[in-house]
Amino acid sequence: MTMNNQGRPTKASDAMESNVKTFTGNKALMIEEALSFEVGDLSGTGVDLPEPENKTNRLGGLERNTDIGLPGLSEPEAMRHFVRLSQKNYAIDMGPFPLGSCTMKHNPRLNEKVARLPGFADLHPLAPESAAQGALELIDTLAFWLKELTGMPAVAMSPKAGAHGELCGMMAIKAALEARGEADKRVRVLAPESAHGTNPATAVQCGFKVEAIPGDKTGRVDLEALKAKLGDDVAGIMVTNPNTCGLFERDIRAIADAVHEAGGYFYCDGANFNAIAGKVKPGDLGVDAMHINLHKTFSTPHGGGGPGAGPTVLSDALAPFAPLPYVFLEDGKYRLVETLHHAEAEDSGETLGRLTAFHGQMGMFVRALSYMMSHGCDGLKQASEDAVLNANYVLARLKAEMTPSFEGPCMHEALFDDRFLKDTGVETIDFAKAMIDEGYHPMTMYFPLVVHGAMLIEPTESESKRELDLFCDALLSLARRAKAGGDMAAFKAAPVYAPRRRLDETAAARHPVLRWTPPQQAKAAE
Repeated sequence: MTMNNQGRPTKASDAMESNVKTFTGNKALMIEEALSFEVGDLSGTGVDLPEPENKTNRLGGLERNTDIGLPGLSEPEAMRHFVRLSQKNYAIDMGPFPLGSCTMKHNPRLNEKVARLPGFADLHPLAPESAAQGALELIDTLAFWLKELTGMPAVAMSPKAGAHGELCGMMAIKAALEARGEADKRVRVLAPESAHGTNPATAVQCGFKVEAIPGDKTGRVDLEALKAKLGDDVAGIMVTNPNTCGLFERDIRAIADAVHEAGGYFYCDGANFNAIAGKVKPGDLGVDAMHINLHKTFSTPHGGGGPGAGPTVLSDALAPFAPLPYVFLEDGKYRLVETLHHAEAEDSGETLGRLTAFHGQMGMFVRALSYMMSHGCDGLKQASEDAVLNANYVLARLKAEMTPSFEGPCMHEALFDDRFLKDTGVETIDFAKAMIDEGYHPMTMYFPLVVHGAMLIEPTESESKRELDLFCDALLSLARRAKAGGDMAAFKAAPVYAPRRRLDETAAARHPVLRWTPPQQAKAAE
């Protein structure tokens, strides 16, 4: 046995490992798992229930007259099936998740514990106000701190995710233009080329025409190009700050002033708020609307803890158009204003109405406020500082072998491109697949589109120096191997040690298999 450069044992022949065949298809703890339809028995059931006595048929002749076609599994079989599938997934609890523009950081278990308290987890969304005073107080408290952190006077809590928050902000801009009698004239929305893809899609959804703004050589909005596109038909601009290249827009105040002078509104995509929370208030930058991804900035990874939440803060100019519902305190009790009739009674101005059935995602509200209260103002500021520090540490370590896309320091994420792979025969996708063999989920690849072969790394503040060093050492090793030549076949074959080898992604996209076919039918079809 030999030792690798991290002091870990390696086998005498790692290359042989993938060729070893076993009767079961298992490889030690890497268990081969079939589909539930193939594991279970379609003619049986995992649970036997007695026929109910004195039952009355209320199906009106629509009873099922064929087999249900679901596999019957015993309880241990069902449990093992899903546990084995879960073990094939990379997770934030296993290692760093370097996805850029996604903020996949540790989710403190304290937040989960609080979100599971019966008073929050078991509260029905249709419960009367008298039975939901604690929940309404929590929403109101969270709203207060979101306004404090952003320096904005109003916040809509109901948007369910980032794109939904964008929709809320752009609908408020549309409503404000209608109130000014300019909705028919102001139809253009400007968006930088590095904007999140949802930005132009949201603007189009609201009936606007989108016009791209090029970036300058530093990766930021070209201010002069922006000014050249302004006119009395511009409704506003949508800028992500820090932007998708991981850079703070130095001219952000000048951008806001120019747009406002032209009569438009400034929508800021707040997806990267985790880089500046506690450091900069968007309201001081001239922002009119900005969504906040609670599931990113305030701890819960996407898909790792349930639905997202995208509250949208609004400036004085847009606050009258905030959607319903909202919470307010009256005579010591919290009330939820849910209808236009009640809103008019509370002098809510020209609210754009409801965005969603209920008042946002309660689970995420609880997690976010738990995160804020456990960190405090100084902790939130430090989290932002540490996120930026970690990203710049990764940038400094990797630039010896990889190629940063832009000069100078970054914010919360470091952007590289594929120039370091030129003439090696190794492509960006090969580099990403090789990372899987090293035990890492690849960073965000091929995005943003403003650079060729993009590799966007966001380490987040929750990663230790030891974890970052191991991650950087692995990437530096891959970069050196690629440049040394003679190892291209290994890169093309990667991943070798994953439960599944590399797919033909083109064929999978063009001919997806969306339905399971029983073996006998598949054989007959052949």
